Amino acid sequence: MLHRRTILILVVSLLSCDRGVVPKPAGYVRIDTPEKSYHLYSSQPFYSFEVPDYAVVERDSSRGAEAGWVNVVIPQLNGKIHLSYKPVRDNLGDYIADSRTLAYKHMVKAEAIEETPFVQREQNRFGMVYDLKGNVASAVQFFITDSTHHFLRGSLYFNCPPNRDSLNPLIDFVREDIIHMIETTQWKY
Repeated sequence: MLHRRTILILVVSLLSCDRGVVPKPAGYVRIDTPEKSYHLYSSQPFYSFEVPDYAVVERDSSRGAEAGWVNVVIPQLNGKIHLSYKPVRDNLGDYIADSRTLAYKHMVKAEAIEETPFVQREQNRFGMVYDLKGNVASAVQFFITDSTHHFLRGSLYFNCPPNRDSLNPLIDFVREDIIHMIETTQWKY
């Protein structure tokens, strides 16, 4: 009798326990990044640079697009680097100020903005890379110039909600490509 009572108490206590369902945490799709390799893009009359082999360079067809504006589209990552070109005519300070303003417009959502200057005097390349932290639409922005004739501004976008936690690996991956593009930029005179 004692054995049945013990079993009954055990069964009742197990059935009366709150066994709330524990949901699985939200997961993110795993994205395999391609191997890094580059080729020269020189179709513009103002500049050339190396782009990733997995990217496609398209003329910017948006309203208001100007000569030299292109998009470096990365279909596998659903991303795009928008590049806008401006000729320098005693207005370099305005272009630099505009680039900074466009980067800092994201301060509403950004947790921080890190500025990294870029100087390669021998190659006539000067610029700034803006790394925007937090859930912002464009996590990396930059400009590069020769300081006398050419000015090229870029911004990275992904076609998805700006969830920094899930996009961080992709942002870091494409940022390397952006730095490579900057370091291989050649101006055409």
